[in-house]
Amino acid sequence: MGSSPRLAFTVVALFVFLSPELKNVSRETFAAETTTTAEVSQGLTCQCGCGLTVANCNMPTCGFSVPLRAEIDDMIRKGNNRAQIIAFYRHKYGEKVLSAPTAEGFNLLAWTMPFIALVLGGGLMVLVVGRWRSNSPSPSAPSGSKPAGEPSSFDSELRRRLENELKERR
Repeated sequence: MGSSPRLAFTVVALFVFLSPELKNVSRETFAAETTTTAEVSQGLTCQCGCGLTVANCNMPTCGFSVPLRAEIDDMIRKGNNRAQIIAFYRHKYGEKVLSAPTAEGFNLLAWTMPFIALVLGGGLMVLVVGRWRSNSPSPSAPSGSKPAGEPSSFDSELRRRLENELKERR
């Protein structure tokens, strides 16, 4: 009964998070009104092997970032915005050219899976601890009462010997 509100909340949260309107908002905010070469080149990874963005590639004669910066300048002069330029290079080179993965498709799962795992793991821990607490004997239980797991045919002679050995060790 207590899990149905949690399940409903999870379903609603996933629906809101995965809705197409959210993707459109992120694309609109991604496109800046005034585009600069530095902004665009920060969003692209240099393919020379340095592992830096095109803006931060420190090789003066880099065969990828130097010509790319010139191309980006030309595209900006032609009126293209950041989103259009990034989309052009994404189409030309694939996802590997992006400095940050997009929040759509499989990448969305990759972005959200760690958080989902944390929430599910935390919920599982709460359930396990709750069950342990409910199964533990209450402190008000009489000391002479048998625990629930103890067999009824327990040998009284063995019990007496065990208690004697425990008293001797104390």
